[in-house]
Amino acid sequence: MALTKNFMNIRLNGRSHELAAPLSMTELLESLDLGGKPVVVELNEEAVFPRDYSATMVGEGARVEVVALAAGG
Repeated sequence: MALTKNFMNIRLNGRSHELAAPLSMTELLESLDLGGKPVVVELNEEAVFPRDYSATMVGEGARVEVVALAAGG
């Protein structure tokens, strides 16, 4: 029997985004090429701390905001 991936839709920075489910915040950030980079993350209007990324699951219809931090002057 072949394994099939489930897909879900979320709102990522205000836009519809389809991705494989289930997915942790770590996996989502890695899929966006932001893994290990300095970012600020909100999930359903609540801050998610980097120490919690691997245990935080992103579900169907989640509202995710990701802001990449950049140094400059």
